[in-house]
Amino acid sequence: MPALLPIILTASNIVLAADAVPKFNIELTCRAAAEASGPDRGVRTCQRDEDEARVKLEQDWTKYTAVQRTGCVRFAGLGSTPSYVELLTCLEMAKEVETLPKDPLTGSGRP
Repeated sequence: MPALLPIILTASNIVLAADAVPKFNIELTCRAAAEASGPDRGVRTCQRDEDEARVKLEQDWTKYTAVQRTGCVRFAGLGSTPSYVELLTCLEMAKEVETLPKDPLTGSGRP
């Protein structure tokens, strides 16, 4: 049983994390993005995009299901530099999947 404790605590933190928009270090994210993309995309542009995405997430957070939020928070945190833009994009795509027609073979809206 003690071996399961870290798993249980981690799982509960993930669920709790999905209850509110997570806090990301966008300075680190934007520095890495600027280095990867070259001079065309500066840190300030990235930070503006990240700030706008965070505001949108704060406004719309409750419109997404807990499953969508948890899955997308995990996805956005996969790399070493999580992004609000990636999180918002993931949530928008997860919401859009709900509008897809059901697959007659699987009964799912997912292809």
